[in-house]
Amino acid sequence: MQLLQQLYARHFGSEPVTTTPLQGAGSNRQYYRLFDKEGHSVIGVVGTSLDENHAFIYLAGHFGKRQLPVPRVLAVSDDGLRYLQQDLGNRSLFDALKGGREAGGRYNLNEQQLLMKTIRMLPNMQIRGARELDWTNCYPQPEFDEENVLFDLNYFKYCFLKPTDLDFHELKLEANFHLLAKDLVAEPTDSFMYRDFQARNVMLDAEGNPSFIDFQGGRKGPYYYDVASFLWQASAKYPEKLRRKLIYEYYESLKHFTEVPSKRHFVQRLSLFVLFRTLQVLGAYGFRGYFERKRHFIESIPPAIENLRQMLATVDFPYPYLVDVLRRLTMLPHFAPEAQPVVRTDGLRTTDSNVYQAHRADGPATFSKYDGKGPLVVRVYSFSYRKGIPEDESGNGGGYVFDCRSTHNPGRYEPYKQLTGLDEPVIRFLEDDGEILTFLESVYRLADAHVARYIQRGFTSLMFSFGCTGGQHRSVYSAQHLAEHIHTKFGIEVRICHREQNIQTTLPATGALNTKQP
Repeated sequence: MQLLQQLYARHFGSEPVTTTPLQGAGSNRQYYRLFDKEGHSVIGVVGTSLDENHAFIYLAGHFGKRQLPVPRVLAVSDDGLRYLQQDLGNRSLFDALKGGREAGGRYNLNEQQLLMKTIRMLPNMQIRGARELDWTNCYPQPEFDEENVLFDLNYFKYCFLKPTDLDFHELKLEANFHLLAKDLVAEPTDSFMYRDFQARNVMLDAEGNPSFIDFQGGRKGPYYYDVASFLWQASAKYPEKLRRKLIYEYYESLKHFTEVPSKRHFVQRLSLFVLFRTLQVLGAYGFRGYFERKRHFIESIPPAIENLRQMLATVDFPYPYLVDVLRRLTMLPHFAPEAQPVVRTDGLRTTDSNVYQAHRADGPATFSKYDGKGPLVVRVYSFSYRKGIPEDESGNGGGYVFDCRSTHNPGRYEPYKQLTGLDEPVIRFLEDDGEILTFLESVYRLADAHVARYIQRGFTSLMFSFGCTGGQHRSVYSAQHLAEHIHTKFGIEVRICHREQNIQTTLPATGALNTKQP
């Protein structure tokens, strides 16, 4: 860091007032933010590879000449291992999309607009950025080729597949690897392949305009790769409808820069790169997670496996043995879909004797006969108002009753009349419309506070009921989603009754929050 500060002083004529290290991701490069006395900042980079540094510096200069939104390189050390670059701020697209990720992929309109703005700019970087670019400056190789593909596929085999102890025939798998590699490089291209195009590498200014960083691994290659990398980022959880919309935006933008294939051909080619990119990232997650024990990469494995599972269910890939191995991989017990980690709330123990903080002049509090009995069981109902509000079987007099009839009713439309709020077309209708999501946001806040307090006091029963006209669409959707939300967040037993549909299910307790402490 001292040598980086010396480079700063040499360039600006004075030493930085403050130097703050920045958190890295998957690379060994070190990043710092260096401030002057007026609060202006630049980014300092310390790299371990001279060739990698050279690639970034060359590409940044080339893209800058083509007026692409990338940081300017301000100064480079004599040994080439350190350099200063323009600071594009501390708000990345990844940060801006936090709400949608944490909502399980329910991105709001503003978040979707940021994604569209970014994906529309990608062809500019790929096609215009490739013009007059000297590919020999790229690191670690100038072009995406078959050897490159096979290296990454074997990286997946050795760093991810083999550690699972899944049985497979190496020669048969290798033969399918070669077929996939040949298909991926079958169409020559003159575009710049960013290679690490993801939300963390897109910086946003105050108006939400994107700029691009960390492109030092780029090379000549197919533009499909970056689309796959961006839209199938495991942790992003982009819903399929949003993915299709973003692919369309990219395809339409690409037309302004180059001649494009038919939509059918484009989608077919893209699916191959999605498969390859998924195996590639699993290899990286295996190495960084299983061998280096980095938590972020371990946590990224389940959503990547889920991407793979969905892909195999929807695309017919012409690699039978590879597909067989991957299907068996997704069926391994430790990759089975699991509930999200339980979110603990401080103090939620049923043995707490001081739930309410009383003033000392009031004396000790007395307790209800229901206190400390636990564990809490939540019951969630859907019903039709025509047939009355469900009775409370516990004898406690009932709990919350929510009226869903103010929200848009899919039951008014013929395609949904025979379906319920558990069916995907109805779910998609309600979520695309959005009214039900706004309604449930308020319900979740009430429910979370109530459940947390009931757990703390050791109560045994709480009831939520959702009513609509027929007890078929809106109430069923709302009851199911609240039940799953409570079970995921608190780990307690939740019993679901869709009364008019004659459906009853139980989500069993995980024991995480509702177990009494000795």
